[in-house]
Amino acid sequence: MLIAQISDTHIAEAGHRTFGVAPMAENLAACVADINAQPLPVDVVLVSGDITNDGTEGQARRAAAILSGLDCPYFVIPGNHDDRATLRKVFGKAACPAPDGDFLSFTVPGFPLHLVALDSTIPDAPGGEICAARARWLEQALAEGGDKPALLFLHHPPLKCGVPESDQDGFLGAECLREIVAGQDNIERVLCGHIHLHTHTRWAGTVVTTAPSIGMPLALDLTQSHPSEFLLDVPSYLLHHWTPERSLITHPVRVAPLDGPFPFVERR
Repeated sequence: MLIAQISDTHIAEAGHRTFGVAPMAENLAACVADINAQPLPVDVVLVSGDITNDGTEGQARRAAAILSGLDCPYFVIPGNHDDRATLRKVFGKAACPAPDGDFLSFTVPGFPLHLVALDSTIPDAPGGEICAARARWLEQALAEGGDKPALLFLHHPPLKCGVPESDQDGFLGAECLREIVAGQDNIERVLCGHIHLHTHTRWAGTVVTTAPSIGMPLALDLTQSHPSEFLLDVPSYLLHHWTPERSLITHPVRVAPLDGPFPFVERR
């Protein structure tokens, strides 16, 4: 099974660049084309939040129009830049099959991995949260998968990653989430976005992986002595390969023209 993870697309209104400089709609289209061209067909795409830059319906519809070009199913969860009601309206049950209610959390059946999408957003706040209602839902959702390996994806990483986007934004209820995850022995990975960087760390008996933004990587400053800034880069996303040996191997993909490939033999 091959899973592509796109995150933090921050799509602006038609005719505009994000923050005036980042061509995020073009970057998203490049990622879609690259995913469709993978030699091993991608089975599903997970879009881990901050789909829009300001939560507007126009931005969501622009993102949906581009994502509709994918040759495989895709699923979206909200980030702190998104509006839940707008995502539900624009993407519908096909891409956001959350039951009616306050949160956009859902499970995706039919794959070798039990896919569990958790809404970690707080309206009008940058940080993440798992409240009592979401904790109860998550315990039930994980139980539905039985012994099948599970893949949990949410926007906010539930730990400090050394950058303001995690350390200062915070995650309310992170210890509750840790206890739920640590109580399961079949959560293969926790996939997140939000910090615009590709990272891996051990946490609660599993591994948390964060995906890069598709062209707006965070300017890394582990001292956190300056306000957050982003750089402009080529589009990038993650491929998570669930192998026949039941290993989940993550490959970062940069969508950029490169020289090669060349064989591992001396050229004369």
